[in-house]
Amino acid sequence: MNENTETYLNHPTFGLLYRVCTLEENKELFTTLYAQRLFFLVSTTPAGITCEPISRSDSRLLVENRLRSLRRSGQIQEYDKLMVIHHRTFQ
Repeated sequence: MNENTETYLNHPTFGLLYRVCTLEENKELFTTLYAQRLFFLVSTTPAGITCEPISRSDSRLLVENRLRSLRRSGQIQEYDKLMVIHHRTFQ
């Protein structure tokens, strides 16, 4: 998980989306760039990219699940980076 680079996606309706974090292989969480009120689960498959709107609470739950996974696997640096993102986004 490389959170050092900023990743953006242009959504046809909501404009520029900003990557909050990678959740798992081929799945990332994005939010609207300025308001950070609308969240999207973006999945990459051989058929293309899907962009599914999800609620703020579901987004928070996905990030918290990722945090637990990182902590259990001992990826402390990645955990610390994601915790900063979590606080900035959801607190």
